Amino acid sequence: MIKTIAVATVVAAALLVPVAAGAKDGGKAAVVPVGDLKFTEDAKNPGVQVAVLSGDPKKGASHLIIKLPANFSAPLHHHTSDHYSVVLAGTMVFNFDGQDHTLPAGSYFSFTGKKQHTTQCHDPAGCTLFVDTRGKWDVVPEKTPSK
Repeated sequence: MIKTIAVATVVAAALLVPVAAGAKDGGKAAVVPVGDLKFTEDAKNPGVQVAVLSGDPKKGASHLIIKLPANFSAPLHHHTSDHYSVVLAGTMVFNFDGQDHTLPAGSYFSFTGKKQHTTQCHDPAGCTLFVDTRGKWDVVPEKTPSK
């Protein structure tokens, strides 16, 4: 468990790019201590909290930390933009192509090309994700046939 959390932390730290400062060689560095993350409630999904690390998810590419409450469940949906993610804490279950995929902390996933899927957090403490989205961040519900 400790090893999984350490791996997830290293992966997330390597991907974070929020606050950039110029260097002598023209390179940039970025650091955001966990205490400086500013989470806001997602207006469309009560209990879901989002911290923007870089970019503007309403307009284009961005890096996000998303916290999902325990027992969170999103019905069939897709995202307009491709995104690449790491589960930082908790256990996520995604269903696509008729199959469940259970991902504990430290796991990687991506959804590209508007791939339809469901999302669930199966952890009593909730789940935390790092998301690298290549365009505007959205959740587009799929129409399901009426019964």
